[in-house]
Amino acid sequence: MASSSASQYGSGTIEDLKSKAKQSFDDATDRAQEIAGQAREQVGEVAGNVKGAIDKSVKDQPITTLLMAAGVGFVIGALWKS
Repeated sequence: MASSSASQYGSGTIEDLKSKAKQSFDDATDRAQEIAGQAREQVGEVAGNVKGAIDKSVKDQPITTLLMAAGVGFVIGALWKS
């Protein structure tokens, strides 16, 4: 009889552990999704700022912007080649 109650106690503990593990996993998943959403918003803001800066630079100093773009392209090409 003692083994019967011990196995019932053990199965209850296992179920509790499973439940707690699932809850922890669900909480972590929710938090990861929240962080991903925040990151997506911030990337959108940065992209908008960069686009605005490039547009302003092209309008105000088109030759300088073109030379900078060519330089960046050259550096990326050199890195890609090696």
